[in-house]
Amino acid sequence: MKKRDGRSLSSAVQEALRWQALRLREERQWTWKQIAGVVGVHLSTVMRWSRCVGREGEAGLKAKPRGRRYASGRTLTLAQEWQVRSILVDETPPQRGLGFALWNRRAVMELIEALFGVAMPIRTVGDYLWRWGYTPQRPLKRALEQRPAEVQRWLEDTYPSIRARAKDEQAVIYWGDETAVVEDGHWLRGYAPAGKTPVLATPSRRAGLAMVSAISNQGLVRFRFIEQAMNAELLIEFLGQLIADSPQKVFLILDNLKAHHAKAVTRWVGEHAEQIELFYLPPYTPERNPTEYLNRDFKTQLRLSARSSTPHALRQKAQSFLQFLINTPERVRAYFNHPAVHCTA
Repeated sequence: MKKRDGRSLSSAVQEALRWQALRLREERQWTWKQIAGVVGVHLSTVMRWSRCVGREGEAGLKAKPRGRRYASGRTLTLAQEWQVRSILVDETPPQRGLGFALWNRRAVMELIEALFGVAMPIRTVGDYLWRWGYTPQRPLKRALEQRPAEVQRWLEDTYPSIRARAKDEQAVIYWGDETAVVEDGHWLRGYAPAGKTPVLATPSRRAGLAMVSAISNQGLVRFRFIEQAMNAELLIEFLGQLIADSPQKVFLILDNLKAHHAKAVTRWVGEHAEQIELFYLPPYTPERNPTEYLNRDFKTQLRLSARSSTPHALRQKAQSFLQFLINTPERVRAYFNHPAVHCTA
């Protein structure tokens, strides 16, 4: 009978065989060679079990953790790993005097060498990052001019006040923004044989099309396509459509585009004060506007599908996706789950 290598057996099977061997030894007084033949393992395996029983008694038959101890064989100690992980979360490469905008494998490799004098291979750095659960991600862009204290006041005081007023006056809160309707493919990737770069056919001229949209915390979507840059006249037209379509008073939160503060806009809103009020985000805080994530979703859909051959086809494609959003408010509400705007949901 072919002998089994005890090391290939699971811990539970090994433990059961050890107890069986011990009973055969104690009850029948068999030799270890006979026992090895019955349980189907090598004599050396049975003798090793015997030595364990001799040292530890029956406790020597219990299954023990197998393999290397946790974190053994690694280049960095657990304390060093924790230090690196803390730096990656709390600091940027420039703060550490490294010539990288964000943390990538090479930046982390240089950080480890600077901290601990360890020249770690870049592939090993990647293994550590994967083990820690760190993944390459598209960064949020934040303007250098942004004033954190003002943003914090808006989040803690201004917006809660807007929300409380909306509840008292039974108004609906909308968030508005503008974006270009384009199908740029700079970040697209496509599989192809090595040396045969795929070709993406695109029109040589871009359509001069933009979109102004507004979304509510409940998932409502309102939009309008415009064929020129946003100005006071176009904004007033959109505001008029927004209040005409709403049975409730509208609280509209906008960014600080110049057209949003135009005197004509302020005058028009004053004339319709019972139907609409405007509020403004702190300067340089697009990431706090949920409509920004609608715009990202919208542009991603435009980029991933086949290129539009005419401006009319592009408009139809854009219209189709916006109509889809109107019919799926749960997708729109998901934009409010982004960490930057979660507190505004």
